[in-house]
Amino acid sequence: YGTIEDDAVRRDFTANALYYTVDDFSVRDYVGGYEDVQARVLKLIGDPDERYREDPVRMLRAVRLAAKLDFHIHESASEPIARLAPLLSGSAPARLFDECLKMFMAGCAEKSYLGLEQQGLLQVLFPETAKALATNRSGALRKVLLQALRNTDTRVAEDKPVTPAFLFAALLWPAY
Repeated sequence: YGTIEDDAVRRDFTANALYYTVDDFSVRDYVGGYEDVQARVLKLIGDPDERYREDPVRMLRAVRLAAKLDFHIHESASEPIARLAPLLSGSAPARLFDECLKMFMAGCAEKSYLGLEQQGLLQVLFPETAKALATNRSGALRKVLLQALRNTDTRVAEDKPVTPAFLFAALLWPAY
């Protein structure tokens, strides 16, 4: 509903608010998304705190898109994530599961995992795993987990099947 400009500002990230016009084969950009795509940066549209509070799953989406597109999350979008991460606990489990599948089954599992660690989201999404990894002095558990994620990414690249069961087993293995 509304105009294309109204639709653009309702999007979450500037890179997702670009419109292709078949009339003249041009790209319409109402929020600076074109420059952000060129710079490979992920910026939120609007106030980051407000946008994450509206939908905490956006924090996971930021990590996933940055990993998938090989972008970095702009400081303004990154800064509130660790502070607002506990809001994820109020999100519907089905939405969290769906976002996890998108993160870990699309060929960027390792980068997504590293993004979760970097942004302080691992402790909220997989608290038992985060605790086990933090107390494993040798780092062996993390190495095995990262290798499993790398292997998954390789399978995706080779167009081989991957299963959620394996991924969740790998992600939860350090804790259990």
